Amino acid sequence: MTIHLHRDLDDIKKQLMDVGALVEQAIRDATTALLDRRIELVERVQAADDAIDAKEVQVEETCLKALALHQPVAVDLRYIVVVMKVNNDLERMGDLAGNIAARAAYLAAHEPLELPVDLREMVGVVQRMVRDCLDALVRSDIALARAVLAADDTVDDFNREMFTRMQDDMMADPQKVKRAVHYLSASRHLERIADLATNVAEDVIYMTEGEVIRHGRALSVGSDKE
Repeated sequence: MTIHLHRDLDDIKKQLMDVGALVEQAIRDATTALLDRRIELVERVQAADDAIDAKEVQVEETCLKALALHQPVAVDLRYIVVVMKVNNDLERMGDLAGNIAARAAYLAAHEPLELPVDLREMVGVVQRMVRDCLDALVRSDIALARAVLAADDTVDDFNREMFTRMQDDMMADPQKVKRAVHYLSASRHLERIADLATNVAEDVIYMTEGEVIRHGRALSVGSDKE
C-alpha cells in the first residue's frame, strides 16, 4: 500500500467515525425525547440530520476520489466498498432518528400510554447495537460483529410484542389509536435502526474474512454455492 493510499484510508476512517458519532448522538437524543418526553431535544435531532447528510456526501466523495486515484485491490478495495455501504446505512439511521423525534414531539403533547413492552430496554439494545457495530468496524472485531447479529433477534421480539399488544389496546379503546400508532411507528423505526446496525456488522465480517452473510446464509467470496 502506497503512503498516499494509506493516508487517504486513514482520512476516510476518520470521516466515517465522525458520521457515526453524529448518528449515535442523534439516536440518543431522539430516544431520550421519546422516553422522557423531552420535546426540546427534537430540534437538535432535526439539526443533526443536516450535518449527517453533509458528512455522508463528504465520505462518499473521498471514497470515490481514492478509488479513482489509487485503484486499490484486495483488502483495500474491500475496505472502501464497505465504507461506502456503511456510510449510507449511517445516513439512513440518522433519518430514522429524525422520524423517532417527530413521534416523540407528538407524544409529549398528549397523555402517555401504558406500554406493553419495556421500551427503554428496547432502546438500550438498539443503542448498544449501533455502538458495537461501529466499534467492530474500527477494530475489525468479528466476535463483536456477530454479537450485533445475535442482538437483532431481541429487537425483533420487542417490536412484534409491541405490535400485538398495542393492536389489542387500540381495538379495546379507540381513543388510544392515534397515540398507539405513534408508539408503534417509533418501535418500527427502532427495529429498522437495528437492521441497519446488523448490515454494518455483516459488512465488517465481509471486510475482515471475505464472508458474505445475506438472506440468512453465509458464503465466502468467490464461492460457487447457490
